[in-house]
Amino acid sequence: MFELTYLQLLTLITIIWVIIRARIAFLNGGTSVKEELKMAMVYICIIVVVRIVYFPWHHVNGHIDTLKFDASKTIPPWVNLIPIVRLFDVYDGWQMNIIGNITMFIPVGIVWPICFKQLDTPGKAILAGAGIPLIIELTQLFFYERCSDVDDFLLNLTGFVIGALIYFGVRKIKSIHKSNT
Repeated sequence: MFELTYLQLLTLITIIWVIIRARIAFLNGGTSVKEELKMAMVYICIIVVVRIVYFPWHHVNGHIDTLKFDASKTIPPWVNLIPIVRLFDVYDGWQMNIIGNITMFIPVGIVWPICFKQLDTPGKAILAGAGIPLIIELTQLFFYERCSDVDDFLLNLTGFVIGALIYFGVRKIKSIHKSNT
C-alpha cells in the first residue's frame, strides 16, 4: 500500500506548477506579474479542489488523513454510473454533498475563462470545464477509499457552468455599459 499526505501532494503539485510556469515563461520570453497573479488563481483552485476531493474532510488525530493507493484494491467498492438515482438517499448529509459539489466549482468556472484566453465563449469554457470533474472521477477509481460518482461529475459541472455564466454575464454587462458611455 502507498499513502500520500496532503502536504506531500501539495508539494508535488507546487513543484510541477513551478516547472510548468518557468517553462512557459522561458518559451514566451518572459512573463508579467499580472499574468502570474491570474495564474495563481488557477493554482489556488487546483489545490483547494484536490484537498476537498481526494482527502477525507474529517481529521484523524488532528490531521488530514492520507490518500491511500493499494494495488490489490484498485476499483472502489462504490462506483455510481446512474445519474440522480442515489443522489438523495445515499447517506446523511446528502444536502451538503450537493451544495458542496456545486459551490466548489463555481470559482473554477469564473477563474478558467479569466486565465485562459482560448475559453472566450461560454460553450468553450463549459466544454473545457467538463474535463476537470471527469479527470477527478476517473482518477478516484485508483483510490479504494474514494468513490467515483456520475452525480458528483454532474454537480461539479453544474458549479462550473454557474461560475462561467457569472463570468460571461458580468463581461456582457460591462460590454453593454462600456458601449453606452
